[in-house]
Amino acid sequence: MNPTTNSSNIVALPFGQTLYEVVGGEATFARIADRFYNAVAADAFLSPMYPGDWDESKRTLKLFLMQFFGGPDEYSQERGHPRLRMRHAPFSIGEAERDAWMQHMTAAIEAESFAPQIETVFLDYFARTATFLMNK
Repeated sequence: MNPTTNSSNIVALPFGQTLYEVVGGEATFARIADRFYNAVAADAFLSPMYPGDWDESKRTLKLFLMQFFGGPDEYSQERGHPRLRMRHAPFSIGEAERDAWMQHMTAAIEAESFAPQIETVFLDYFARTATFLMNK
């Protein structure tokens, strides 16, 4: 099923479905997290900012995205409130870091070949969030 957009560019999902369900559930978010972290691990600029446990980073991102986009709340059950700003505060995040992060996340999302409306929902969220997390 493909969502539609209305004149205010809001995604209308099929009745009773979350974005999590529409895009294919856990398997989709696992692929996004895998693609993203595989690219970050190979990025000499970004990889030093991460703890090096790529499997756990992938799992945590997958759980967060699943929950945020309407899936199970396993992330909050395990880790509590996301507190994104607090969790990212130890890292120096400026425009260069945000842009590099967005480059890899954009590629991870685009690889899914979502309908344009769905891709826009994801990329708009990530752009807003990445900018929100800037602290330098």
